[in-house]
Amino acid sequence: MPKTLYATLKALPGRRETLRGLLTALAKDVRAEPGCERFKVYTLASDPDLFHVEETYRDDAAFAAHMATEHGKVFNQTITPLVEGGGSEVVFLDAVI
Repeated sequence: MPKTLYATLKALPGRRETLRGLLTALAKDVRAEPGCERFKVYTLASDPDLFHVEETYRDDAAFAAHMATEHGKVFNQTITPLVEGGGSEVVFLDAVI
């Protein structure tokens, strides 16, 4: 069963473009992971400092492999001083239809 989630990140004042660049680089790496089915980054239309990332992985094992990647660990460490709360807020989803 696919593992689907979304993550939100709110850039601190003046950090939007830095965060955008980091997310763009991360997207390239994550999309190359064998178990990644979707990794899409958005900003909120009414608040471009708020980023919304939609992710789907083939299954729990693919998600676990994603969490163990070096590029993911580096990204999470790097964004600490760039985003509100020091990291992303993650919500896991279950498909209805």
